[in-house]
Amino acid sequence: MEKKDSEEFYGRLREQLWENTQWPSNYFYKFIVPTDESKIKAIHAIFDTKGAVIESKKSKKGTYTSVSITVHLKNPDEVIKKYKEVSVIEGIISL
Repeated sequence: MEKKDSEEFYGRLREQLWENTQWPSNYFYKFIVPTDESKIKAIHAIFDTKGAVIESKKSKKGTYTSVSITVHLKNPDEVIKKYKEVSVIEGIISL
């Protein structure tokens, strides 16, 4: 995603989160990442400081791991900040 596109995407996401959610609120993230312990640990490290509930599940063949996270956040800016932090992990897909 180009920088301009990602800024537009995050702007729309911010608006939708303000319109559809009462803050502070629990937010649910779901990521798919190639099964690689260092990548999964990197996701955990990003969310560990927030008291998040993190669940991981490997795909049938074990090639990918889905990581589901529920975390209590103050506002949409915190939600977007976390998306940006995980976006640097190679091969990650945000659902």
